[in-house]
Amino acid sequence: MKFAKISQKLALWAGSPKTFMGALILIFLWGLSGPIFGYNDTWQLIINTSTTIITFLMVFLIQNTQNRDTDILHLKIDELLRVNKEAQNAMLGLESLDLKQLEALRRHYRAMGEKDVHALEGLATASKRKQDWNEC
Repeated sequence: MKFAKISQKLALWAGSPKTFMGALILIFLWGLSGPIFGYNDTWQLIINTSTTIITFLMVFLIQNTQNRDTDILHLKIDELLRVNKEAQNAMLGLESLDLKQLEALRRHYRAMGEKDVHALEGLATASKRKQDWNEC
């Protein structure tokens, strides 16, 4: 759990405007140092290596944060399904289904949704009034 806490703090720090401005300043200073080093291979290697290492590490940091956020969203949706009497509680266990079963469910719900879309299209053509985007 220590990694999760550290990655969460690093993600907040990495996504801050101050960190972005710091990175811009470092790149600007690196660009200004070009004439000092004669724009040689070592000068270019410094920025290439630095950005590659940072990008490599950020991939794992972002993935960890995204996994955590996804888990949180799933738990919130599971709770909403659990407390809603009209929801199918079977939806709480979708993680255990294989790909074919999930695709069958997706087709089922898509078909249900298409019926509703056709009903909405009928309402839209029935009322030819132009939408006023200033109305609430």
